[in-house]
Amino acid sequence: MNGAGTVFIVDDAREVRSGLSRVLGAAGYQARSFESAERYLEGLEARDCESPGCLLLDICMPGMSGLDLQRALIESGRSRPIVFLTGYGDIEKGVHAMKAGAVDFLTKPIDSARLIAAVEEAMRLDAAEREERALRSLIRKRLATLTMRERQVMEQVTRGKLNKQIAVQLGIGEKTVKVHRARVMSKMIVDSVPELVRLAARVGIANEVPSTEAWAPDAQQA
Repeated sequence: MNGAGTVFIVDDAREVRSGLSRVLGAAGYQARSFESAERYLEGLEARDCESPGCLLLDICMPGMSGLDLQRALIESGRSRPIVFLTGYGDIEKGVHAMKAGAVDFLTKPIDSARLIAAVEEAMRLDAAEREERALRSLIRKRLATLTMRERQVMEQVTRGKLNKQIAVQLGIGEKTVKVHRARVMSKMIVDSVPELVRLAARVGIANEVPSTEAWAPDAQQA
């Protein structure tokens, strides 16, 4: 995964930033360093949020601490995988950092092999999160093409309702339900109800598991 993204280093010690940059450069990673959490936030541009990468973050710094920055990024929706660094081995802070989603918690002096392993894991998580966000965005774009009635039918289908049940629920004919249902499947680009349920669940629509009866071909045509 080397070279697949940028490692953003935030540490108030210049020698630490320089040392980490050298190790990461030798491993094939690009690195950008900042002397404080405030400087990182000031230099954080929209394109940086969109580019693959992870954050190497000192936990104890003058001004905004590493934990403060972690919280700020989570609240702003600009978070990326974080590997924390500390020279004090503060277990309590490490526990807080990990509970908030940190990938790892490394103590200084940093072991190069463990550092690279942590960065690789952070990059892997970043790629997986970006792939999931891209998929959810694609699903939402497909959802946006549905009419209000098609959306209502889709929500009933993902709850395992049969056509006749949907017709009663929405006050329309079964043939009309079939037409809307077919259009939903076409616009969402799926071939089966289980596939539709999986897509809907990814964006928080489905909240019930359809029965096997609703999945059956004859039930779908009922």
